Amino acid sequence: MLKDINKYKIALDNREVQPPKRNLSKEKLRTIFVSGFLSILLFITILITLPMTILSWSNLFVYSSIVSLVIFLFILLIRYFGILFMAYFYNTRYTVQNKPGYYPFVSIIVPVYNEGKVLDSSISSLLNLDYPNYEIVIVNDGSTDNTAQVGEAIVGYHRGRVGTIKVSLINKPNGGKSKALNAGIQYSEAQYVLCMDGDSQLTTNTLRMAMRHFDDPSVGAIAGNVRVQNRKKIITDLQALEYLEGLNLARSAQGFLQMVNIIPGPIGVFRKITLKDAGFYSSDTFAEDADITLKILAKGWKIIYEPNAIAYTEAPGTIHQLLKQRYRWTRGILQAIRKHKRYLYNPTANFNNSFIMWSMFYEALIWPGMNIFVNLYFIIVGLFYGIHVTLFLWWVGIAVLDIMSAIYCIAAEKEEFRLVPYAIIYRLIFILLIDVTKAMATVEEFLGIRMTWGKLERAGSSAAASYSINPAPKAAS
Repeated sequence: MLKDINKYKIALDNREVQPPKRNLSKEKLRTIFVSGFLSILLFITILITLPMTILSWSNLFVYSSIVSLVIFLFILLIRYFGILFMAYFYNTRYTVQNKPGYYPFVSIIVPVYNEGKVLDSSISSLLNLDYPNYEIVIVNDGSTDNTAQVGEAIVGYHRGRVGTIKVSLINKPNGGKSKALNAGIQYSEAQYVLCMDGDSQLTTNTLRMAMRHFDDPSVGAIAGNVRVQNRKKIITDLQALEYLEGLNLARSAQGFLQMVNIIPGPIGVFRKITLKDAGFYSSDTFAEDADITLKILAKGWKIIYEPNAIAYTEAPGTIHQLLKQRYRWTRGILQAIRKHKRYLYNPTANFNNSFIMWSMFYEALIWPGMNIFVNLYFIIVGLFYGIHVTLFLWWVGIAVLDIMSAIYCIAAEKEEFRLVPYAIIYRLIFILLIDVTKAMATVEEFLGIRMTWGKLERAGSSAAASYSINPAPKAAS
């Protein structure tokens, strides 16, 4: 055991880290340049296309449909290849980058509410982390099942992979995940905290790979890689592909820009001073992870994506549970956008935040509406105006793009190749279903219809960690 501990050099970080300074004049010039370029591009497009306008309503409808098909596919190409290239450049830089180890003391905050079925295996995975200097803080947020009893049985000192790990338990009245996280963060005396979900299971090198980025004092947080644990069903396999292609691919691209838009709930690592600077977690939205990310970016901190900081989570096992989850995600993201809306209107306030806000606005509001409208519109045009061959080729093009993305993501993350065929139905059925849910959530959010948090019923199907919980010798406690 002593030999394992000695291979690490514990870094004591006593620096007074201040929020990074912003270059306001540079941000304003960049905003003027971008808006001017877009205005010129739009003006040129109008000048070129206006003389080609045909006054026949029938011809105009058909030609506009074909043009819309091409434009929509062109937008898809820009979106896909833009994300793919940035993700590729980030992964390429990541593979050749040699960062030294950094091992300050870390508190792992585990907020739980009715997680009795999975809490034991989650803590087991945490005890198996290849990191020499951390503790585990369980925050029981007023659970009504046996979570408190399971947590109390775990409290104490346990043999970890490297050294002895202290496990603490905080019991508090139910107040939501945000307040539970804040309770654990403020209880901790560490300078760094890892925030996760009660059902998450972390891989062995998660903490070690994430912490090394904090040698840069401008980095305020690390976003991890979330994957689906419970697979072998069509609905969960589709979500496994979605996490790879729709979420982690985008985070890789955002990691290239050092502007991750959402630090995922199952795995996020923070400087505590960053959370303090941002005002900690808030409970006034249904997406506390999106809200805290925007607050951190607003303060000028960098957010890095670490693909090898992996958390496995239990995904919804039924369509009803899936749609409830995505409904809450969408409304929460919209609430976070509305909360920070001044960055939408005024890019000079913080250009990075404005860029992230507009990308979130596009993904949560504009893109789902476009996808639904375009599918319905093109089906009607194909049936009544005889361009079904063109429509079929358009759908084939989209399917090819999805298959390309799926192959790249699965190869980059060394995932299961059997997920690739799901890309054929991923765009045409799964994403369309999710987008319809997003559209309904958007309408209800703007109508102000009241909603409740909801709770994903855990099946307890996550595979138990391969490491059992073993008490440390009494002398160590």
